Amino acid sequence: MELIFLGTSAGVPTRSRNVTAILLHLQHPTQPGVWLFDCGEGTQHQMLNTAFHPGKLERIFISHLHGDHLFGLPGLLCSRSMAGNPHPLTVYGPQGVREFIATTLRLSGSWTDFPLQIEEISAGDILDDGLRKVTAFRLEHPLECYGYRVVEHDKPGALNARALKAAGVTPGPLFQALKAGKTVTLADGRQINGADYLAPAVAGKSVAIFGDTAPCEDALALAQGVDVMVHETTLDASMEEKANARGHSSTRQTATLAREADVGRLIMTHISSRYDDKGCQRLLAECRAIFPATELAYDFSVFPV
Repeated sequence: MELIFLGTSAGVPTRSRNVTAILLHLQHPTQPGVWLFDCGEGTQHQMLNTAFHPGKLERIFISHLHGDHLFGLPGLLCSRSMAGNPHPLTVYGPQGVREFIATTLRLSGSWTDFPLQIEEISAGDILDDGLRKVTAFRLEHPLECYGYRVVEHDKPGALNARALKAAGVTPGPLFQALKAGKTVTLADGRQINGADYLAPAVAGKSVAIFGDTAPCEDALALAQGVDVMVHETTLDASMEEKANARGHSSTRQTATLAREADVGRLIMTHISSRYDDKGCQRLLAECRAIFPATELAYDFSVFPV
């Protein structure tokens, strides 16, 4: 998996940062895909500067209904329809996202020519496509808001073909059963347990993508042990009280969460427009003082998971 940041500004766009949108590129060898997390105004235009087109999107996850996370969605849906893309799309989000989409399409005389499914969610598991699971966690914000934890299923270990051949097992259909960990019976009556010839399973990658939030009870569970945590750092540590009052987090709080959750890496985003590049570097330094494995996202930054 890899993350492509389309927008990294909080509230309003700046000359160098658009509002929130993140692509998750699912780099599976046989079932690749592209998911979008939040869709602030201008998201479809940002996508034009990447290798991904709205028609490639399979799923969109909306954290909450504030405009800087949502107002790009109607335009993206309409453009996708105008392009004649027939592939289905599922949108996940809090209560009200269905009404928002229906109302904007109706009042603007627009429609979608592809199968559109809208899932209004609550906290808990919301998706398992056989390759990965998505769990939603309720966050602390003035509007109903969620963060999403995406965890790949563990991959089976490699099959020791050399050892199997030495044991007299001929490559073919039996290898498929053995790779699945099953026990097979050979022509001579011997039983071979596939688990004895498999390397240890390869742990799937994991990422936690937070919506806007002040520190809250479920944040630790959402982030616990993930390879990558994407979290807002709207304001610096000196403005922590103001950040929390508005349902946001400071640099200190975000970095402390990353340390307590034992994540692999922290990626900072959702930066207040008050900070120029020098100010952003100060935010990064505040986070790294607590959690060194921190990166600052810019528009079009790409990070492997």
